[in-house]
Amino acid sequence: MLPVFLAHTDEMFHNYYGDDALTALGRVARVRRNTTGRHLAGRELAAAAAGCSVIISDRMTPGEAETFAQASDLVAFLRCAVDIRTIDVPAASAHGVLVTRATPGFADSVAELAVGMMVDLARGIGRATAVYHRGDIPEPRTGRQLAGATLGILGYGVIGRRLAAIAKAMRMNVLVADPYVEPDDPEIGHAALHDVLAASDVVVCLVVATEETENLLDARAFAVMRPGALFVNLSRGNLVDEAALRRALDEGPLAGAAMDVGRAPDQMPSPALAAHPKVIATPHIGGLTPQAIAHQAFDTVRQVEALAAGRLPSGAVNADAAHRLARLGIAA
Repeated sequence: MLPVFLAHTDEMFHNYYGDDALTALGRVARVRRNTTGRHLAGRELAAAAAGCSVIISDRMTPGEAETFAQASDLVAFLRCAVDIRTIDVPAASAHGVLVTRATPGFADSVAELAVGMMVDLARGIGRATAVYHRGDIPEPRTGRQLAGATLGILGYGVIGRRLAAIAKAMRMNVLVADPYVEPDDPEIGHAALHDVLAASDVVVCLVVATEETENLLDARAFAVMRPGALFVNLSRGNLVDEAALRRALDEGPLAGAAMDVGRAPDQMPSPALAAHPKVIATPHIGGLTPQAIAHQAFDTVRQVEALAAGRLPSGAVNADAAHRLARLGIAA
């Protein structure tokens, strides 16, 4: 059985791994848990995982060059998430360590949160509830109907496709901005980013975060949006110029914004922006449902099963450089 270090703290384990996945993992591996109560990194992570062939990391556990240099027993570094930006893949490759990622099993979960945020922005549910919770009576306000409105989806991956299907069922008009993917549904429009922004009543950002998409939603982008438009970010905080977003809320054209992500630690919304009266914010809970958690946790279980059986696991990022796989009888 492969020795495996599960890097999740107790909180991250409860929220992003779970007992069922741990039980399944224990059938194919000798599992060592992170009992420090801290997110480990660098030399400290390497020391904690000494003697282990595999590290399973949550999104708060980076794969730093120092870890790969110090962890001489390490064969594979598995990320229990899709986002591997905090893993130094070139450093892992230089030391022959395989890096893998999980698949996006959170499409339903995140798409449903997007719908909830859209409805809340349009109808003021959270605002009215907060007034009632204070013991007061909220003033009735006219809301906005989403049926017949235009939804602009930025990024047409698995979440974007799921959200588009839901929006169509709600009788919304759907436009997509994605330079790499064109929808095959003739009822879904496809246009350049600023054209979609200018034509949409509601915009949901689901773009993949890369160096190229840093501050994709900047002052110029917000300026072309319709007066009274609503903006939802469920991707990553670094896609949005937060100063520009605040100005768009204060001075127009935005009537409201919702976010599950931001530039605060653990990719959470920035508290100052989340406190804006026109903002709805949640603490990075888009994928925080039992089904979504289990999907990615069990991805890592299957990856360990493959390694233990002498097979290259799915989700491999740098298989050609992972020469330490030979220790498990796997050709790189």
